[in-house]
Amino acid sequence: MAIRPRRSALYMPGSNARALEKARTLNADALILDLEDAVAPDAKAIAREQVTASVAAGGYGSREVVIRVNGLTTPWGHDDIVAAAKAGPDAILVPKVSSPGDVMRAAKELRDAGAPEHTRLWIMMETPLAILNADSIVRTAADPASRLSVLVMGTNDIAKETRARLTLGRQSMLAYLSICVAAARAHGVDILDGVFNDFSNEAGFRAECEQGRDFGMDGKTLIHPNQLAVCNEIFAPPAAEVDMARKIIAAFDLPENSAKGVLQLEGKMVERLHADMARRTVEIADAIAART
Repeated sequence: MAIRPRRSALYMPGSNARALEKARTLNADALILDLEDAVAPDAKAIAREQVTASVAAGGYGSREVVIRVNGLTTPWGHDDIVAAAKAGPDAILVPKVSSPGDVMRAAKELRDAGAPEHTRLWIMMETPLAILNADSIVRTAADPASRLSVLVMGTNDIAKETRARLTLGRQSMLAYLSICVAAARAHGVDILDGVFNDFSNEAGFRAECEQGRDFGMDGKTLIHPNQLAVCNEIFAPPAAEVDMARKIIAAFDLPENSAKGVLQLEGKMVERLHADMARRTVEIADAIAART
């Protein structure tokens, strides 16, 4: 499948009609139209109607449109899945997934509800059991029936369930983040970092974006439009890195280097694995440029 930029994924409350309309103008790679945490119980039904009508109406351009449903064991989960499947978003995000069976159950509900083939499954990693089962959960992506394509870290819920403190630097989260990144990379799915709650603290937010990028995250989930510019900047490959990537690819593509595993380029040793990394860097940069 073609690489898709997922630098920024902004949560938008499904009960707020004005927010859903504004979402069409925001510079987010992905929009997560939320029926779960951002919506009070007495507003669930109207939020479902508003979100599915908005998705069906379109107008989101190249932004990836995702509907986060309520947990499948809640009173709203099944109806959310049915309505979301009919709207045909790019993906449906299911919370509180803790086992491989939860993934396949969600996939079956999508299939039974008639979700179009292009609608992928995203899942929240937000429980202690999900962390312990990360490998077996993400391994389901090998089965096309699972539709699984993206993990989303639910760091607030992980902190709640483990009684860990969410502090600057996220020392309490680093093991959980690393485990999920490893699982995502092992099984070929993308992974998005959790939210940063203090949206007025730009320095703290910038530092956490850089930390997530350096950990190997593909992007970050956001709670405020003001976070978009910094997030898009940090999770995009820098121009100098893209330029070097193109040079590495060009060097290995030369006929005289076709059988070589290692080259010297601008005073550095580069291996063929660096060419593979370089191709992904260029593909991401080109996809971002096309989006822009």
